[in-house]
Amino acid sequence: MINIEEEYLGLLSGVLHGGYDKPDRTGTGTKSVFGRMIRHDMALGFPLLTTKKIYFKNALAETLWIINGYVDLDYLHANGVRYWDADYERSGRTDGTLGPVYGHQWRNFNGVDQLRAVVRELKENPTSRRLMVSAWNPVDIPDMVLPPCHHSFQLYSDGVYLDLMLQQRSADLFLGLPYDIAMYGLLLEMLAKGASLKPRRLTISLGDCHIYNNHLDQVKEQLSRDIKKLPKVKLGCGIFERDDKLILPKIDDVMLFDYNPHKPIKAELSVGI
Repeated sequence: MINIEEEYLGLLSGVLHGGYDKPDRTGTGTKSVFGRMIRHDMALGFPLLTTKKIYFKNALAETLWIINGYVDLDYLHANGVRYWDADYERSGRTDGTLGPVYGHQWRNFNGVDQLRAVVRELKENPTSRRLMVSAWNPVDIPDMVLPPCHHSFQLYSDGVYLDLMLQQRSADLFLGLPYDIAMYGLLLEMLAKGASLKPRRLTISLGDCHIYNNHLDQVKEQLSRDIKKLPKVKLGCGIFERDDKLILPKIDDVMLFDYNPHKPIKAELSVGI
């Protein structure tokens, strides 16, 4: 069975020791490789890294923000999430939104509610090869504060189990990717519960995998730590359709158990100019 933390730390080490020096839009500079894949068997536990503390409530809040179709900062702020603020300030927007980002595209891609459509298809035709959602809408990208990094996902089911594969064009390995892993682990759990399926495999396909040059010492510290047992998640509600309406979980429907990580490792977020 494949443990996401072993895969993640292997990727982190490979980029640290074998990545190319590459400039980036923030001016910080990176070590970078292209085209990697990491996987996780959900039977081993929920994919929340233990070699440093990941703030699960932030990952949960952002997941719920997206599936509800929200794009505003108010919801994120009300739930303690502020890492989008710098991109908002840099963008010059003044309307309190991030533009037509993830949630807008999932729930209203040129008028199509993709999430609702895939939930319905998963229920009616679980073995379909068309169970896909995309956030990459070239028409709307100029109006977004940041183009989507995790830009699409695909589901795979045999009618008993459910797998999810995430496609990501750009991965900030130290700060961003651990939260992306947790968010799509949550999404897999939510979709599986709503469709009465068993979550099985999370696969993440990555394009530009990079470590910012101001995170190198932090990466070395994380790599020196031992992996601990993964936690568990319990859902009171999944994502499903009822009476022609999409039913979504709320924050209180999601509980995390047995999470005992190493202490956090602080690092500065790099923002483009």
